[in-house]
Amino acid sequence: MRRREFVTLIGGAAAWPCVARAQQPAMPVIGFVSNFTANPNYIAAFRRGLGEVGYVEGHDAKIEYRWEQGGQYNRLPAVMADLIGRRVAVIVASPIPAALAAKAATSTVPVVFAVGSDPVEAGLVTSLNRPGGNITGVGFNAVALNAKRLDLLSALLPKATSAALLVNPNNANAKPQINEITTAAKRLGLRIQIWHASSEDDFEKVFANQGERRPDALVVSADPFFISHRERLVSVAAHFALPTIYYARDFVVAGGLMSYGTDFSDAFRQAGDYAGQILKGKKPGLLPIILSDKFEFVINLKTAKALGLAVPPTLQAIADDVIE
Repeated sequence: MRRREFVTLIGGAAAWPCVARAQQPAMPVIGFVSNFTANPNYIAAFRRGLGEVGYVEGHDAKIEYRWEQGGQYNRLPAVMADLIGRRVAVIVASPIPAALAAKAATSTVPVVFAVGSDPVEAGLVTSLNRPGGNITGVGFNAVALNAKRLDLLSALLPKATSAALLVNPNNANAKPQINEITTAAKRLGLRIQIWHASSEDDFEKVFANQGERRPDALVVSADPFFISHRERLVSVAAHFALPTIYYARDFVVAGGLMSYGTDFSDAFRQAGDYAGQILKGKKPGLLPIILSDKFEFVINLKTAKALGLAVPPTLQAIADDVIE
């Protein structure tokens, strides 16, 4: 073999690893869009789900977070367009407004949702077992639990004769929640009031304007706007000394009295698992919708004491967590 041909052969062989490295796909990017404020518990749970499938943020995958405050739904189409332009491998969207915006934005980029109502009724998919297309996810029952919350309030306040439900009139899920709690109130013999709030400034106004019509207790409906402003809402409820039950643990951690609802962290863990499976090549349309059935009841005894309430041992016994 001539020397020039030998050198050329060796040089080409040495270059092969470089070519191979250049052809390897870049680290996949996950677009994570939520109407909740940035919540470290949800982020940690999502990362845990990814890790269960073998992906570690910063090592095997990159996550582009987009936290849109509850109520700013008009920004979602632009957020989705930006992520699609960045060629993300999958979009994770929660709750319903973000999921619907993702579905409207693309029919090709895989979408994993985490939503608090029926995905079929919401128009996200037509089948739970075989969602089809580019979308799948986790459905958790956040909306249809107000009857149970009212039951828990009644157990805490057996002499109560009235209660109120706080809803955001801009949320499409407000009406079914009103219907549900109205039926539950009739069963319990309670007078029910419906309070409306769609901005932070509404909180104090709606509490203060009741006068002699003040209810004995309050149920806060499931809505991303409320959890995004949970500190302010909990503070106002404490100021007016109104026993209140919420739909997520986050409110109780912030000082709220009680909560009953889906374990949101577990739902985000499951969404992380699905996102990882899609990165490994699974087709979203063939992944059945997960219906999360993990619920939690949380009581804040410190808040109960501040309100002058004695939490019955029977309630404490069924609580998943008691904050003292």
